Amino acid sequence: MITVKTRTETDSLGSLEVPVDAYWGVHTARALENFPISLRPISVYKDLVVAFAQIKMAAARANRAIGVLDGHKADLIETACQEIIDGKLHDQFIVGIIQGGAGTSTNMNFNEVIANRALELGGWEKGDYSHLHPLDDVNRSQSTNDTYPTAIKLALIYGLQRCLDEHELLRKAFARKGAEFVNVLKIGRTQMQDAVPMTLGQEFTGFATTLGEDSDRLKAVIPLMLEMNMGGTAIGTGITANREYRPRVIEELVEITGLPVTSAFDLVEATSDTGVFMTYSGVLKRAATKLSKICNDLRLLSSGPQAGLGEINLPPKQAGSSIMPGKVNPVIPEVVNQVAFSIIGSDAVVTAASEAGQLQLNAFEPVIAHSLLQSVTWFTNACFTLRVNCIDGITANEERLAAMVSTSVSVVTALTPYIGYVHSAALAKKALHGTSSIADLVVEEGLMTREQVEDVLQPAKLSGAVDPEER
Repeated sequence: MITVKTRTETDSLGSLEVPVDAYWGVHTARALENFPISLRPISVYKDLVVAFAQIKMAAARANRAIGVLDGHKADLIETACQEIIDGKLHDQFIVGIIQGGAGTSTNMNFNEVIANRALELGGWEKGDYSHLHPLDDVNRSQSTNDTYPTAIKLALIYGLQRCLDEHELLRKAFARKGAEFVNVLKIGRTQMQDAVPMTLGQEFTGFATTLGEDSDRLKAVIPLMLEMNMGGTAIGTGITANREYRPRVIEELVEITGLPVTSAFDLVEATSDTGVFMTYSGVLKRAATKLSKICNDLRLLSSGPQAGLGEINLPPKQAGSSIMPGKVNPVIPEVVNQVAFSIIGSDAVVTAASEAGQLQLNAFEPVIAHSLLQSVTWFTNACFTLRVNCIDGITANEERLAAMVSTSVSVVTALTPYIGYVHSAALAKKALHGTSSIADLVVEEGLMTREQVEDVLQPAKLSGAVDPEER
């Protein structure tokens, strides 16, 4: 039997044994006992870990500058924070992402890890808090209620910046396909019925335009996320924080993060308000929902390949069936659909959690943080796999598309300005129940000459690339 060496740590509830090598302490140990819920530690969200370390660094700098924290302690804290920002000690952030206490356990986890690493750097033993204390020093001038929402906002900004980069690459991939298919004529569809001709290029360019619009909406969220309530401490009144701390910690955050962070006008309101998280969630849901619709279209357009539409070919990525040899399914669009479903569900969670806040604090920010950090991470990954494993490899079934256009009665719509709606409807019905094409029927009826019909039914005119009135 292996015996784990421990050290004893004490809080207001009593004492607990903590592994001697652990950088976390008693508060984290209690959270491990109390919240075995998600089985996902906060370290799964690296942006949150980095953001929290940046906040603790900014606080240490600000406290040193205004004279409420010993310079040597501040230096040790800053060094420990920088190590975390650089990727070290992330395995020490072990409390579950879903927790009671409005994020207090997360804040405590950071205070303890930073304190114990600072103690180690100073030549002292972990847990020897007489030299440097997690709460009196690392958490000086702070509360969970200003550090935690600030960390969430910073983490969500970092995640969204990466998401926007990947989203833009996906938009460009659709745009390239739009250019590649610019002259490939096909039949458009409305309500799953044949409509009028268009090009496959127009269809894919439309997808690219949709993504561009959503990128604009996503970018517009970032400025809203930059307003922080640092310095408000427990409920926004700033109790325990020196009056000089608030502007100084914001100044330090700007320098550390490189972001134009600002202080909220009303810290009491900002401490309890989660409206910006609902805005972030709603815009992300919009983008995910619209991308899912595009994936629905891709699955329809590639359906078959023999008994479906079969207009495009998605790159085959894996065997699609354990019983049907040779079957290949549209697995990449399908996984993007599922990401969208999850984001839609997470938006409902964020909405419910925001509504459930009471008085001066929302206790449910942990589930808001988890929902949004997971959503933006999954959406980023979905954009990547859709681009690399699907969009870049799409090809068009040009012969099939041309055959459908040549036999479609929907081209009669282009002739209505010349022969009228009544004649057009009658010819469409006749073509559907016979073997003659629309063009042949128009000529046979003496409504237009062959040359006139061919001119009107030019692919460029049918798709709108050339105005029908131009000659």
